[in-house]
Order: sequence, then C-alpha cells, then structure tokens
Amino acid sequence: MKVLILSATTGGGHMRAAHALKEYILSRDEAAVVKIYDTIEYISPFINKAVTNGYVYIATKTPKLFGSMYKNTDKDTPFNKTVGKTVTGLRNRLFPLIKDFDPDIVITTHSFATELISALKIQEGFRFPVISILTDFAVHQTYLNTGVDAYILSSEEMIGQMVLRGIPESMVYPYGIPIKKEFLTKIDRQQAFEEEGLNPDLPVILIMAGSFGVTDVLKVYHKIVRSKAEFQIILITGKNEKLYETFEKYLSKIDINNALYDIQRDFPDLNHTHHSRHKKPSKPTKLLFYTDRVEKYMQMSDLIVTKPGGLTVTESIATGLPMGIFKAIPGQEEQNADYLVRNGMAIRLAKDKTCTATITRLITHPELLKEMRHCVLKHNKGNSCEKIYELMLRLRQDYQQNS
Repeated sequence: MKVLILSATTGGGHMRAAHALKEYILSRDEAAVVKIYDTIEYISPFINKAVTNGYVYIATKTPKLFGSMYKNTDKDTPFNKTVGKTVTGLRNRLFPLIKDFDPDIVITTHSFATELISALKIQEGFRFPVISILTDFAVHQTYLNTGVDAYILSSEEMIGQMVLRGIPESMVYPYGIPIKKEFLTKIDRQQAFEEEGLNPDLPVILIMAGSFGVTDVLKVYHKIVRSKAEFQIILITGKNEKLYETFEKYLSKIDINNALYDIQRDFPDLNHTHHSRHKKPSKPTKLLFYTDRVEKYMQMSDLIVTKPGGLTVTESIATGLPMGIFKAIPGQEEQNADYLVRNGMAIRLAKDKTCTATITRLITHPELLKEMRHCVLKHNKGNSCEKIYELMLRLRQDYQQNS
C-alpha cells in the first residue's frame, strides 16, 4: 500500500501526528511505502517561510489578532471564499507529486493540505480516498472540504459540531489524534526517578516551556515556586536556546546574584521582588533542553503546566497526566483549554498570584489530582493509530471495489 501523508510545520503537532501514523503503518505492513511531505514547503519554500514565520509572530506577539483571524476564517463569508479560491489555486503545484507517487490513499494532518488535495482530487478525478485528521479539539471550517472521505476527530463532542456544519455523521470518526507508541508504553517509575536523580516520594510538576516566551516561563515558574507545598519540577525548554540559557544561569550554583541581575536587566517587566533576598529557587528543578523522551517525563509527573496544543494535550491524556493550562492563545488553543476544563482534565493557571494558590491546593490535596487523572484516563484514545489504519484499509477496499 502506498500512503501519502500531507502535513505542514505551522506548529509542531501536525508533523508529530504524521510521523506517529507513519510509524504505526510500517509496523503493521513492512511492505507499505509511506511518504510525508510538508505541503507548504513542497509548493513553495518562500510561501512556507512567510507563512510559518508569520504564524509564529502573530500567535506570540499579537494573540488577540490571531484569535480574531481564527474566528473570521471559520465563517462562510464572500471574503473567505475568495481566500479559499486563492489557496486552492495552488493545487496544481501538488500535481507532480501525486502523479509520480500514485498513492493508494492520502491522509492530511493540516487544513491547508486538506484544501489543496481535495481541490486537486476533484479537478483531476483521482481515485483514492482522502482522510483528514483534525489535530485540535474543536472543528474549524478550513478542514471541511468536498473531496474528503473521512474525518478523524479528537473527541466525541466534535461529532455534533461536524453535523451542524453539514458533514454526514457517517463520515466522522472520533478516533483521536495519532501519537507515538512510546506514550502508551508504561515505564519503570522507580528506575526513572533513580536515572534522573529525583525524589520518588515528592510530587513532580512538569513544565513544557518550549512554546512559551522567555518572560512567560519565568513568570509562571516564579509563581509556582512560591508555593509552600513540597514538590519538585522538571522544566523542558525544547529547542528554545535563549530560554535554556536563561534558566541555566538562573538555577546555577555559581552566582545567584549575577544571575538575578542579568535576568532583571534582560526582562525589566518581570517582578523579582520576592527574590529580594537573592535566594536560590526553593523547589528542586531539573532543567532539560530538547528531549525525545517526553513520554518518560510525563509518566514521572503528577501535573503538567503547558500551553494546550492538540498533540501535547493528546500525549498528556495518553499518559494519564492532569494539566495546568497557562496562557492559551485565542483560537484553537483556547478551544482546547475549554474542552479540557469542561471535562475535568485541566485547570487554568492565572497570570496573577492565584496561580500559586492553585498549585498549592492541588499538591496538598492529592485527591483533587487523583480525580483529574481519573477524568483524563476516561478520555484516553490510545488506539487511535490502530483504528485509523483499519479505516484506511476499508476505504481503500471500497474504492477498489467501486472502480
């Protein structure tokens, strides 16, 4: 079977889902040929750079504008139809890829890719099924296209949203977002704590900080370590070198005075008054740069503090990890956060001093975290890849029988 997965790098989750599904397909069928393409990069490296950089800038620097754009593009308006025609006008640039690879099935993990392949399929009369995987917990208009045969949803709650938008219920499958098998494989926690030099008797708060701005992470970290509860922290900065270097300096045993001075100089809007005694942070903190063992640290933790990106949320759910949501960007992140809070899987961490109180309450009342974990486990869709794979086989067979 030849499988083409079309994704994009605007946000890391789309590609992570694509690679997780590819890995699973190959584990089931060694003879399968599976190719993943960054759709925007394929049609134009220039457009990809502009779109990717623009996405990051608007989402981080002007989140309200991003939220407004997200809402406006989710409406059936003449302007959006014009924009849609402009986007689908690029469909012919995918034609060489489709002709050369000649896929048996196409899977998309990004709305832009879905629009292009759907338009091209209809235009050229291609005979292959298209599966669109929605990588967030709410529906958006840009994912919905005539040439799609099946939609993979993150939750059952989204079925009604799809039906209201005119998609037949028979075309929607709440199988969940694909994640790598490592998130479904239990670790030896005792061994993990020994390897990481952490105390197995202390609760762990995991801060996934790569998608935050430096100042944002410092602020939430300062609020968390103010808590009088006893716990330890794992802080993963991702590939954010500036963030890692800032925390490395801040947590250094060499000279806390110079570290605080540098941070105050670089981030004058940050409130450091509670560090006036120039003491080191009161909570044991393990600082990590990029790691490919996120699943290990999730399984070691009692709470994750993160932005609610679709893949991070799905991975947290798979490992049974309650979430503390900090600074969700208006748009899909805000909708993801609403879904999590509504279903008891997460709490919101405010920007003010109540953040400290919330953390203290959760850590000192383990029954609250236990109840959250119970809610998380109820929404686990760990067999997503398996179900998507079986759906792929059925759709391919249907096309072959009807051709």
